[in-house]
Amino acid sequence: MFAEISTDIQAMLPEIVLAVYAMLALIGAVYTGKDALGRTLVWVTAAVMVVLAFWIGSQEITERAFGGMFINDGFARFAKVTILLSAAAVLVMSIDYMDRRELLKFEYPLLVALATVGMMVMVSAGDLMALYMGLELQSLALYVVASLRRDSVKSTEAGLKYFVLGALSSGLLLYGASLTYGFAGTTLFSGIVEAVSDKPSLGLLFGLVFMIAGFAFKVSAAPFHMWTPDVYEGSPTPVTAFFATAPKVAAMGLFARVVHDAFGGVVGDWQQIVAFLSVASMFLGAVAAIGQTNIKRLMAYSSIAHMGFALMGLAAGTAFGVQAMLIYMAIYVTMNIGTFAFILSMEKDGMPVTDIASLQSYSKSEPLKALAMLVLLFSLAGVPPMVGFFGKFYVLRAAYEGGLTWLAVLGVIASVIGAFYYLRIVFYMYFGEDRDGLDKGGSPVLWAFLMASAAIIGISWFPGLNLFGIEVIAEAAAATLVE
Repeated sequence: MFAEISTDIQAMLPEIVLAVYAMLALIGAVYTGKDALGRTLVWVTAAVMVVLAFWIGSQEITERAFGGMFINDGFARFAKVTILLSAAAVLVMSIDYMDRRELLKFEYPLLVALATVGMMVMVSAGDLMALYMGLELQSLALYVVASLRRDSVKSTEAGLKYFVLGALSSGLLLYGASLTYGFAGTTLFSGIVEAVSDKPSLGLLFGLVFMIAGFAFKVSAAPFHMWTPDVYEGSPTPVTAFFATAPKVAAMGLFARVVHDAFGGVVGDWQQIVAFLSVASMFLGAVAAIGQTNIKRLMAYSSIAHMGFALMGLAAGTAFGVQAMLIYMAIYVTMNIGTFAFILSMEKDGMPVTDIASLQSYSKSEPLKALAMLVLLFSLAGVPPMVGFFGKFYVLRAAYEGGLTWLAVLGVIASVIGAFYYLRIVFYMYFGEDRDGLDKGGSPVLWAFLMASAAIIGISWFPGLNLFGIEVIAEAAAATLVE
């Protein structure tokens, strides 16, 4: 008995460590100088996350804990490492911005840490209850973080919209989960996959549809995207950067886990739904972003479009499709970290600026930063030979090999349309009219993240580097999910 409990705890020790750290830090902060503690806690939290990422990355075994409710496999570890590293990067990037606006309260890094615990549970969920517990832990922390700037109407509005629509999506997901439990007779994914192996009942398929709708809210896939632009614009920019990275990986990981682990026997039934979400997201993100003048709203629609491409890999319903999705998400996170490092550095007279027109002739005052941003924008647009092109190539190939040639063709068309708004920013930076530009210099930390992301995106396609081995790691991770 005790040996079994010990094994179970060992399997989810990284989650326990991060949760215990967050709770102890929360208690400790109450008895110390709270305002002075924020900066220290950000660095400590980021360090803990990086250490956990390397610890998780060093593991190789596949194990199921708590009667199959928690799964520690290669797929979960890939997602967790991406989540932890991106959360740590965003925390470090946010220090200067949050500190100067008196938002660097001790609660901020701890809420991010608790949200990250929820995300780690999400990607390891092997049961509908574990799934919902992780999802709600992530969501409740993010609702608070979105409205962190209490003196701003837009931030309060962002938090409220995210909460109301997030509650709706959780309700849809919970209703789908209850239907699935009612017709399958179990909440374990291993039991659900047996229940659908013969001929799934209509109730089970309805349960699947409702759960997919809930997941679509979390990944901000069209037509469940309505919260994304307002929340991205209204939240403090570091919080927006966090929304655009780690939670997306967690939601996509959960999405893939449920459709393959619980409904892997009925690929044909969910494939068409995921393909529809993919097409709707790609085209809505590509077209709606064209008219945006605020760079944070533009990145919101960019996020919707990119989730469409990631869903294309998932729609293939194959191990290679999952591999393509994982590669795409890793590249997407890297591009977004660099892009938001640049957005965080956009200031005029010490005040944050989000107007795209403010980048007119930016290359003349900051040629190196403009070049780094050009690399990232070209990669986001999928222009070869940048790594973003290879990310799209993988998901397009997965769709084609999965028999969804029409989806791959539509993906190419959406990518061409979407390239316009990325290249428009490049045009402004290099060929825009002369005007008083943004402040020069800025935080060295942001500069370092921008340059590092641009370097990774710019050189990892070189022969021999092989995307720094991400293909091999993603293939091994996908193989543990789709056997």
